[in-house]
Amino acid sequence: MSLTREEIQNALKKKRWPRSANYDGLWTLENNMGPNALWLMEWLTEAMELRPGMRVLDMGCGRALTSIFLAKEFGVNVYATDLWISATDNWKRICEAGVQDLVVPIHAEAHALPYASDFFDAIVSVDAYQYFGTDACFLPGFLPLVKRGGPIGVVVPGLVQDFENGILPDYFTTPQPSGRPWWVPECWSFKTVDWWRDHWNQTGLVEITTADLLPDGWRDWVEFDRLANETGNACLPEAGPEWKVVEADAGRYLGFVRLAATRR
Repeated sequence: MSLTREEIQNALKKKRWPRSANYDGLWTLENNMGPNALWLMEWLTEAMELRPGMRVLDMGCGRALTSIFLAKEFGVNVYATDLWISATDNWKRICEAGVQDLVVPIHAEAHALPYASDFFDAIVSVDAYQYFGTDACFLPGFLPLVKRGGPIGVVVPGLVQDFENGILPDYFTTPQPSGRPWWVPECWSFKTVDWWRDHWNQTGLVEITTADLLPDGWRDWVEFDRLANETGNACLPEAGPEWKVVEADAGRYLGFVRLAATRR
């Protein structure tokens, strides 16, 4: 299916996401690594106070779209940190976006970050924290990077509720055209809001300010992934159209979890 740039822009222009609507839709699709990261970052920043000049760690920034968004929308200094995408690749996008004075690309793994304690005024992470943050030992080692009283916020794909009797629905396990099911072992990092709240609370290191689900978040997930597939920009084409699985679920289990807190 061939869509014009204008049609793509209109498809991604949502009243719910006014800040994200100002960004080129094709650019967002061509650099996507999953659900619409700009929408998720816009939702996260609604629960956090970001001020111009703050030093912000964008952990697991992917292709730096969220880092560019933070710099443009809030005037913060962003350290765009990712393991899967090189700093050189992200630097090109940062320069093309005209925010090279505000965004620094860093290639690093979450357990070996090259930053000093109390270096950041805030930490954010969108569609990445689930890959490393479920470990009970992670937050105690990660949190000292932000100043005391500083905010930390994440948005992750998660569960609306636990699976009934621990059994996965058939539409999660049915083989896709590639032969593999949509639900792969790393999907067990999807947790409920209550799980994430308890996971952070038990450390005694944070004061949680927000813990919730994105209302009808599954619809945003479906709409963006369907458009990515229609335009040839699917994140994981070999896995099959993700939107079909999410649509079949229709918000029964799948959604987006937002967690925001301050360091004690």
